[in-house]
Amino acid sequence: MVRPFDYFDHRRDCKYKQDERARRIASLPKEYTGPITPTERGILAYPISELVNHVHNGVVQPVDILRAYGKSAIAAHKKTNCLTEILFPSAENHAHVSADAKGPLAGVPVSLKDSVNVAGFDTSVGYSGYTRQPLADDGPMVRLLRDAGAVPFVKTNLPTTLLSFESSNDVWGRTRNPHNPAYSPGGSTGGESALLAAGGSRIGIGSDVAGSVRIPAHWSGCYSLRCSTGRWPKMGNRTSMPGQEGVPSVFSPMTRTLGDLRYFTKAVVGMKPWTYDHSAHPIEWREDVVEEFAAKKLRIGVMRSDGVVDPSPACARALSIAATALSDAGHSVIDIPPPPSPISPYDGLVLASQLLNSDGCATFLSFLRTGESSDPGAIQLSFWANLARPLKWLYYAYVKYVKRDAVWAELLKGFGPVSATEQWKLVISRESFRLAWHEWWEGGNGLGGMEKKVDVILTAPNATPALPHGAMKDAVSACGYTFLFNMLDYSCGILPVTHVDAELDALPVDFKLRKLNGVARGAYKHYDAKKMGGLPVAVQVVGQRLEEEKVLTVMQRLEDALESRGEKYLLLEID
Repeated sequence: MVRPFDYFDHRRDCKYKQDERARRIASLPKEYTGPITPTERGILAYPISELVNHVHNGVVQPVDILRAYGKSAIAAHKKTNCLTEILFPSAENHAHVSADAKGPLAGVPVSLKDSVNVAGFDTSVGYSGYTRQPLADDGPMVRLLRDAGAVPFVKTNLPTTLLSFESSNDVWGRTRNPHNPAYSPGGSTGGESALLAAGGSRIGIGSDVAGSVRIPAHWSGCYSLRCSTGRWPKMGNRTSMPGQEGVPSVFSPMTRTLGDLRYFTKAVVGMKPWTYDHSAHPIEWREDVVEEFAAKKLRIGVMRSDGVVDPSPACARALSIAATALSDAGHSVIDIPPPPSPISPYDGLVLASQLLNSDGCATFLSFLRTGESSDPGAIQLSFWANLARPLKWLYYAYVKYVKRDAVWAELLKGFGPVSATEQWKLVISRESFRLAWHEWWEGGNGLGGMEKKVDVILTAPNATPALPHGAMKDAVSACGYTFLFNMLDYSCGILPVTHVDAELDALPVDFKLRKLNGVARGAYKHYDAKKMGGLPVAVQVVGQRLEEEKVLTVMQRLEDALESRGEKYLLLEID
């Protein structure tokens, strides 16, 4: 319900939070200001495993690690506007406690998406109505991290609705890509990816419902793992869509390097997250899986297109680089077409879209105050979801029969609020879809299943590299490369491979935007290799459900193969 003077409350609270952040940064002691010293650069260069070992042996003090990363985080924030809550004072207290810690993350600073609950701080998730409400207690995830010896030290920006590949809101402003400030770092965990890519953190936590830890890693140039539900703690966090379980959101790790991603994931699983969070599965870290896939000759299936939006030249090139590296390393690499209807990636995009927004976008809209801006993509979603049925049908008929764009027409046709009965039917369809995909992967469902089962699928994370700010108005629906695997609940990893090359990645001279379907047109409308030059490009490694150990191990085999060819991705240097 809109309250009188709601708009003025909104503006006042936004200003309060921005001023509070500015005061906290301005009041930092000298240890967090000034240029990074050679000693601090040494600390920033250590992998997490070595940092922990040094803390255990008393070689490095946790407070020195915190100050080095605190200084680097502030520098990254000035460049990208990636931070929300500054936790340094409380983090210093915890760093002193961690000096005696022997946990697997002893003394390591951890950055957190703004949606993670930390005692004494707001969890606004970009909504002004959630400001000035500091939490009384840490959420289970933060308690686990502290018990492991980690030091939560900053929270990072996101889009208001958490349903965008942007990261902008009225409370905290817009986060910029560290490679090019005119472009988005991704979303919804874009503040985290910008911070990691710029070197202001080594490990962090985000959430993913349609690609929200994977697209930021792809667009900003870092690493992430989309865990299956139950493998990573989930409770004790705030969302824009509480109660939404059609396509469950998962919290998952993001890191600056692949070695840190594996170490961090193993450390958290080793803390037995199911003892902190009832929703986590009691599955120990499976080192035998790691050993198996670290030694065997791999069988890699390359899915070069989802049949909805072909990857742009930059993303297709990254996929070819990765496939060639694996093949040259002696692995079996085969091209596999996506499964046909009724379980094609397009069928998955239609079903997942209906499941995720079956409330007609009412829930995430309900938290907005009068005059509070929403994400351009979310505005489009809510517009199409709530368009009057007669108008929607007329537009559907026009698109399908006049423009002859069945892809766009069928995606919009059933998109909107549904009854509880209809929602249950959608869930039945989801489970049937998951079963059929499992059988297709195993090769036995009569739908053109794989002749011989692959270990993982290699595909693009998105059709394009990072898009310019505001592009979600057009490209919000071009999320199938990640969204599909959320609905399937598969484990997926992102590994950066290369950067956009203005010449190699230019569109063909005969390219015609108007010939694309509505989903592809929205993404390609903003593709310009010359303007995108230097932006990161990644690939996605997809395993089946609860196969995090396998995915991480295959990612390492891929990075080793790239490194042997002199093609390992180069991280942004720390300023």
